[in-house]
Formats: sequence, C-alpha cells, structure tokens
Amino acid sequence: MLSIFKREIRSFFTSPIGYLVIGLFLVLNGLFLWVFKGPFNILDAGFADMGNFFLLAPWVFLFLIPAITMRSFSEEKKLGTLELLYIKPISLWNLVLGKFLGTYSLAIIALIPTLLYVYALSQLGTTIGNIDMGLVLGSYFGTLFLIACYTCIGLFTSTLSENQIVAFLLGMVCCFALYYGFEGIASLFDEGESSVFAQNLGMKAHFENIARGVLDSRDLVYFISMAAFFLFLTVIQLKQVNKP
Repeated sequence: MLSIFKREIRSFFTSPIGYLVIGLFLVLNGLFLWVFKGPFNILDAGFADMGNFFLLAPWVFLFLIPAITMRSFSEEKKLGTLELLYIKPISLWNLVLGKFLGTYSLAIIALIPTLLYVYALSQLGTTIGNIDMGLVLGSYFGTLFLIACYTCIGLFTSTLSENQIVAFLLGMVCCFALYYGFEGIASLFDEGESSVFAQNLGMKAHFENIARGVLDSRDLVYFISMAAFFLFLTVIQLKQVNKP
C-alpha cells in the first residue's frame, strides 16, 4: 500500500497535475472570496467569518476531486498497466487504499494554505483575534470527511471506463447527486419527517452539522460508511475487470 501511495504522490508532483490542482483550488477560492462581488465575498459580508469559504469549498472540490481521480484506474486500464498491478504481491484492498491516500493527501495539501484565511480574518475583525476557532476547526473537520467521500466516489467511477472524461463526468455527477441531490428531493416534501429523512440521506446535511461545530456520532458514521461503501464497490469492480 505504501508503495502505491508513494507512486501516486510522485506521479502528481512529477507532472503539472498536482501543482495545477492546488493552484486552481486556491485561485478559485481567492477570487470568489476576496475579489468577485457576490454572495461569497468575505469583504462584502461585513464581518470576519470563514462561513463563506466553507459554503464554497464543497462545490470547488466537487469538480476538482473527480478531475484528480479520473486517471486513477482509467489511465491504468487504457495503458494496460492495471494487469501489472494485479500480479504484484499486493491485495486489491491495499491497491485501492494506496490510491485513495495519494489522492486524499493531494486534496489536504491544497487545503492547508487556506489556513492563511483564518489568520487574515482574525486580523480583520474589529477586535483582533475575535474569530470562533471552534466553528472553524469543526468546519475543517467536516471538509476532510467530505473530501474523503468525494475521493472514494471518484475512485469508483474511474474503474467504470477507460475514458478519463467519462470517468470525470460520472464522478462529478455522483458527487453532486450525493451532496446536493437529496436536498432537492427533500424540497418536494412538506416540512416534516419525510423531508428531514431525505435530507439526511445526502452529504450536505451531515457536512453542515459538523461545520456548525457539532460532532455527532451519526454524522461521523455516515461519512465513514459512505467512504467504505464506495471503496468496497471499487474493489468489487476491479475484481470483475480482473476476471478472465
């Protein structure tokens, strides 16, 4: 697993992919949060708060994570190198986990520079340092869980096609459906148990719960189960591909 992880990290940073993903994430967030006029602009909000960043980040990652994972298995299948991985003394689970950790690490590296936003906002407040760090830490914690789920979904969709564009589109659609789709379904119901139940099937409701600083075991179990489910589907799909 460690060798696959190192191979993935090396492939990201020996090509423009890693730098492009990190740069694109930071540029998009920087433009929407500090430059472009609109609902996400922090300076127009009138108060020092990271809430706008955590509203925007899930949507940016919804595009970027599938863009990273689309090559994970699609490229291996297209180049015929997937068969070489099968004959290595490594289990399919270790193979999948190695690729997961490689992609997940890249997303975390992209997230780390945004800590500068926290410092900047703590200095911009009327009272310097007057920022709710508990809320900020909870939001970062929820973002890490959300990224993990996006990554697992992207890995699974990359096993479905040799075409990287198809894998990207499938990953993006699945991430969107599981993040926001159930919110749309919930809006079809009148306020009540059915609406709440539909919302709780999606990732957005659980992400927002953690982002509010409330660490409920149900939200953690949801994200861990979702990630494990798509990793399991990835392994099953690889076994099907490996069948003679």
